[in-house]
Amino acid sequence: MSDLSALQDRLGYRFENEGLLRLSLTHPSVVREQNSSVEHNQRLEFLGDAVLQLVLTSVLYSRFPRYGEGPLTKARAFLVNRKSLAEHSGKLGLGEHLILSRGEELNGGRERPSTLADAFEALLGAIFLDTGFESATQFITQRFDFVFDELEALPAMENPKGDLQEILQANLPEPPKYRLISVTGPDHEKNFECAVYHSHGELGRGTGKSKKEAESRAAMDALSKLNSSPGAESISASGETGENTASTC
Repeated sequence: MSDLSALQDRLGYRFENEGLLRLSLTHPSVVREQNSSVEHNQRLEFLGDAVLQLVLTSVLYSRFPRYGEGPLTKARAFLVNRKSLAEHSGKLGLGEHLILSRGEELNGGRERPSTLADAFEALLGAIFLDTGFESATQFITQRFDFVFDELEALPAMENPKGDLQEILQANLPEPPKYRLISVTGPDHEKNFECAVYHSHGELGRGTGKSKKEAESRAAMDALSKLNSSPGAESISASGETGENTASTC
């Protein structure tokens, strides 16, 4: 068994009940190989998954007040996908401390992404049982804080136009409108600029090599402004002028 004290130093968390840490690192293969009633980490994994979902949901809800259920759900899924959790596990070095069966060891279990992701969730469950929800929350937010900083353009990950429409239509049934502002450059290398409007106000602008790309970037710009400024939806002066002079994309 590897030194759990060194692992706890790396975690920045010292277990009151070190047995919980040991349990979080015990792979189910040990039980299958020994054909015994030895406990393994699957129950802790189940618990840790729930704790992780709740903490991240709470942070996303507070950090992105203008976004609806759809964008928030996508962001949470992005944060808790198995690849992401395996990477967190790898950074903590959980693989080298896993308790595996001989067969699992020989088959590369210490580097298997699914095993690492499971161990990370089990670790969260262990911390929750050891000292409570506050400790688990602090540990999780420390691990994910830099990722949250990268999600400031949250809904833009997959479908910015759809996410913008969802946010706007939560208050008014009117969908956003996209208008072509200008087309510049030679025929083989045109550059399009589009703006997005809602309720007679311009919300954002974007440029691209096609109208579709320009619209998408205009939506991203609008989403960024809506997230950073509660009054962004009320912009009207430039929007009305743009509506009168621009053509529909």
